[in-house]
Amino acid sequence: MLATAVVVWKWFSPSMADAQSFRLGWMAEIWIRNVALVCLCAGLPHLWLYVLRRQNDDLRYDARPLGKGKRLFLFDDQVKDNSFLSLVPAPLIGTLWESLGWWAYAKGHASLISFDDNPIWFVVLLAVIPIWSILYFSVGHWLLHRGPAYTHVHSWHHKNVNVGPWSGLAMHPAEHVVLYGDVLLFFVIASHPVHLLFAMMHHTMGAPLSHTGYDGIKVGPLTLPIGDFYHQLHHRFIECNYGGAESPLDDWLDSLHDGTQAGDEKISTRRRSLSAAKRG
Repeated sequence: MLATAVVVWKWFSPSMADAQSFRLGWMAEIWIRNVALVCLCAGLPHLWLYVLRRQNDDLRYDARPLGKGKRLFLFDDQVKDNSFLSLVPAPLIGTLWESLGWWAYAKGHASLISFDDNPIWFVVLLAVIPIWSILYFSVGHWLLHRGPAYTHVHSWHHKNVNVGPWSGLAMHPAEHVVLYGDVLLFFVIASHPVHLLFAMMHHTMGAPLSHTGYDGIKVGPLTLPIGDFYHQLHHRFIECNYGGAESPLDDWLDSLHDGTQAGDEKISTRRRSLSAAKRG
């Protein structure tokens, strides 16, 4: 994701002169690039794993087929539903957030640094961004599971009990606004466009690659560790693993499901308790 952020900054981003004002030209270029990135990160794994079936169900979490003929999904098809949400609202909203960031840098509303000016902070912030992304996602995700936010917004994403690469960004457009909203961090701390792009890649690239439905993709003798077992459990049991193994939130909430039978029993008890609290 960091390498992609650097490549995008050097060759596929607007100049500061262009970003001085919101214009369709440079914003459309960002949108095209973001659509291409989603196609790359969701489309290629889907082609490899689900169309060509190059490793059959080896390393797959749930061997059931993805949904077809189900009115739950747009077009009665899980892949078509997910693809539409991933390719239409997701890149558009991500582009609007990113464009706001470029405009803020260009107009001086966000403090802009370079590696030459401040190499220590530049590197420190690169290390902070993954931590920030995990914490922001964990808290925001937990809040989206509360009351009307789940009923009217986050439930769209949870139509995917068994996930595939196109599921990662398949969500209500309002959730896309929340998802990419962590870039507001760069309005209050000094940063470089690479930092902004690195944070965004955690969603544009990270969401599809964490929803492959497989624990890894086999390419020749290599196994690429793509997928997220803890998040797969979240889609199966819902009220657990809001942040996954990297986040302390699930330890604080006692909502971590570790994939064992004891974990099944703990989360089943938690779900009954939450259901009783709602009824009460």
